[in-house]
Order: sequence, then structure tokens, then C-alpha cells
Amino acid sequence: MEEKKKRIAILGSTGSIGTQALAVISEHHKLFEVEVLTANSNSDLLIEQAKKFKPNTVVIADECKYQEVNQALFDLGIKVFAGEQSLAEVVEGENIDLVLTALVGYAGLKPTVRAIKAKKNIALANKETLVVAGGLISTLCQEYGVSIYPVDSEHSAIFQCLVGEDYNPIEKIYLTASGGPFRGKKKEELLRITKEQALKHPNWDMGAKITIDSATLMNKGLEVIEAKWLFDLTADQIDVVVHPQSIIHSAVQFEDGSVKAQLGLPDMKLPIQYALGFPQRIKNSFERFNFLDYPNLTFENPDLNTFRNLQLAFNAMQKGGNLPCVLNAANEVAVAAFLQDKIGFLNMSDLIANCMEKITFVSKPTLADYIATNEETRILAKKLL
Repeated sequence: MEEKKKRIAILGSTGSIGTQALAVISEHHKLFEVEVLTANSNSDLLIEQAKKFKPNTVVIADECKYQEVNQALFDLGIKVFAGEQSLAEVVEGENIDLVLTALVGYAGLKPTVRAIKAKKNIALANKETLVVAGGLISTLCQEYGVSIYPVDSEHSAIFQCLVGEDYNPIEKIYLTASGGPFRGKKKEELLRITKEQALKHPNWDMGAKITIDSATLMNKGLEVIEAKWLFDLTADQIDVVVHPQSIIHSAVQFEDGSVKAQLGLPDMKLPIQYALGFPQRIKNSFERFNFLDYPNLTFENPDLNTFRNLQLAFNAMQKGGNLPCVLNAANEVAVAAFLQDKIGFLNMSDLIANCMEKITFVSKPTLADYIATNEETRILAKKLL
């Protein structure tokens, strides 16, 4: 008897994670099928993907693109919707087994909340959801009996290390960081960094936002906060180690001093596949790691003085409340401004720190508080540019 296919909704199918997830699904078409595809504004690629994978439903967030997408897919019997509201509603479909949230930034929060309330398990590539509202998401997952399978390579590594360790408490985790393209540089060397330089990551092929976050170490800061909520950790249980080769994706230290690490080549398809297929490991054609190709694995401390964003993230995590939400919103404005040549590389940290000082602190925020904090921070950050 043929095994029932797992039906996947991909939120953000035209981005880096979304396209790689579809490559995984394409290789394992006997195990997975695409139920929903969504995109922000890349209608051409969304149409191309829909014609190939034939989902039940597609959503284009940009309402101006609705006619174009609907016209292209009408004869295929694919339902087409548009707008942010449709993006949040589509995850509730009864034919969905797993929702992959690969949207960039704060945009992932509302659809993820709706998916959890519809009792859909989540493959989470959108770290900002847990950064902004980790307490709320954790509570909802418990309430609705939903599991989150992390897609970030570091959190996937920790998740994989914890399989079979249910009764063994974590002493500490080590999140590894490549250090980005400017590892080892001092502040004065970063004053005139251009976006073209910042977009050249040494190891990973990612979208523009996450590549800039990696260059400023904000990506690692967001991952620290995400790890706190995913694995129920305190700040002193999370260490960041710079590992330029990006082979050890992260490690867990247990109470007996033993350390388990997950290794592999820097290829996002592996953690994507692990999240989609969990608890099974699925045979694939990915390139294999060879120890002899990497005889020297090195480690160093991050430079928190030069790359202030990582320290700002630790500060936000330790204070809690709505401060991580402020951090995230200010960072999204800062990165967008940097990509438009409106702000310098080092000025991004100044802008974020300024917003963290000025936005009213809420110690126990509700979803409404998070939404308000996000909007207020963005308004302030744009004024401060």
C-alpha cells in the first residue's frame, strides 16, 4: 500500500528557503505534495511554481498582481487569492499537514499564529516570529498541541542533537556563526562598507535581508532569542562561537559534560528536508561532507564591540517583554535603509539601540501589544533615519 503523501503549505515559496524547499519536494515527490504556495510580489516565479507543482491554492500578497496570477492559473483549476488577510487565512485549510513559514521578517507572525490555532504543525524558517512573540507562540503551541520543527541550520542542528535525549537536561548550547564577510575587521574598517560588499556571504547562499543580518551578526542575535523559546533556555545557557568554515552547525552540552554536535556542508536543503520529513531521515542526492576536505576547523569569540547587534539582541532577550519586538522592527527598517543606501553599515546598530531606548517597555505583552510595538518602532525608526 502506497504511503500517504504529506501535504505542505509553503508561505514564501519564491524566496531562498521556499525555492530550496520545492527542490526537496521535487526530489521526493512520492513523499510530499504541495497544497499551498504563497508569494509577496514575485508573480512570475509564483506562476511558474504553481504550473509545475499544481497546488490547490496560491496567494499573492500584492493585490495589484491578482489579475495576472489568476488569469495564468485559472484554466488549471488552481484557486487564487490576494492580500495579507488571505495569506493568514490560507493556512487553515483542512488538507494541510505541515506549514513551512519561509516569509521574511515580521510578516510571518500572523500566519503562524493562525496556523497554530488551526492545529497545523510548523516547519519554521521565519525566526522573527519567535523573536517578536516567542512567549505567545510557545503558549499557543502548548494550548493547541502543535509542534515546531526548526529550519534554521543552527536550530535544526540543536533539534537533531536532542532527538533521544528527552530525559537529559541541557546544560548549554553553542550556536555557531560564520562571522560573515567582515569577520576580523574593526570599526574603522567598516565605516565605508557598501551593500555590494555586505551581500557577499563567504559560505551561504541566502536572501538579501538575512545576508545583511549575517554581516552585522544580527542574524545570530535573532537566532539566540529564537533558541531561548524553541528549547526553553536562559541567556546564560546560550553561547555563540564563530566558526568560519560553517561545518559544525551547532552543538549541545549535557549535564555530564558530553557535547553532541551536528555537522554537514553548508546547504540549507538538508535542514529543510529534515523539518519536512521528521521524524524520518530521507535518503537524498545531496553532496556529502568529507572530513579530509576540512582538516582545520577553527573557533573564536564574536567581536561584540565591533558587531554591536549581537550584544543588543542578548540585552533584548534578557530584559524580555516587547523589547525583542522593538529590536526586530528597528532592524528591519535599518536593513531596508542600508540596502537603499540611506544609512551606513555601522549606523544600523545606532538606530536599533536608539529605538530600544525610546519605545515604551511592556513587560507582559499581548498579541495586540506586539502589533502596536512593531508599528510604533517602525514609525520611530524611519523618523530617526
